[in-house]
Amino acid sequence: MNLLVKQLGRAILPEQYQPRFYKSYKKLYYFGLRYYCPICQSHLRQFLPFRRRLNARCPVCSSLERHRLSWLFMLQCTDLFSSQRKKMLHVAPETCLTKIFQTCPSIDYVTADLRPYAMLQMDLTQIPFPTETFDVIHASHILEHISADRQAMCELFRVLKRGGWAVLQVPIKAEITFEDATIIDSQAREQAFGHKDHVRFYGKDYYSRLSEAGFIVKPKKLPAQLNPATARKFSLNSHEDIAFCTKF
Repeated sequence: MNLLVKQLGRAILPEQYQPRFYKSYKKLYYFGLRYYCPICQSHLRQFLPFRRRLNARCPVCSSLERHRLSWLFMLQCTDLFSSQRKKMLHVAPETCLTKIFQTCPSIDYVTADLRPYAMLQMDLTQIPFPTETFDVIHASHILEHISADRQAMCELFRVLKRGGWAVLQVPIKAEITFEDATIIDSQAREQAFGHKDHVRFYGKDYYSRLSEAGFIVKPKKLPAQLNPATARKFSLNSHEDIAFCTKF
């Protein structure tokens, strides 16, 4: 954001109004009709690049392709925003989504992460909640960071209520998952797994791992992904499946 605009906002506005001012400024600055972010409802002339991907990050709310995909799925294909009250666990919460979930009156919202920015500091392999606590769980691009991912999946299954559902996204880039516990150096991990703090490359057998933990897994795609024009406008990954998991 332009430094002068930031300085102006700090100078003339109380602190509680500054985020709204900055958001309005960015919406105006990046306004256009080529793209649209469904999370912050911004009409944009462009999405910004992110890690060598063009048109990936929303300049207003900072959402990435996977965030917009999960949001659209939960909005269009689940009962998350129905009037029935639900308890939701959001692991490693993304700021662009947190602001929406925490203000929804029908969601009893809990965020968790190893880092202290979330409501609760928590190890996903030892979730400190009783069995069948949550109606909804959202964890996106987390399990590829966890060595004991099968234990984490079992814990997520344990705390999910019967009749509840979870969206558990990971990057899937192969047919078969590749992992090697002897690779511990950050540079070696980046070379082997594509990121310095990833511990595996998930394949399509990821869904089998979730099934082994107890979930009923239904990989899904949104209609928006299957429409090339819509996928481009929202900047969605048309090849990514949504790992929709239920418990009965």
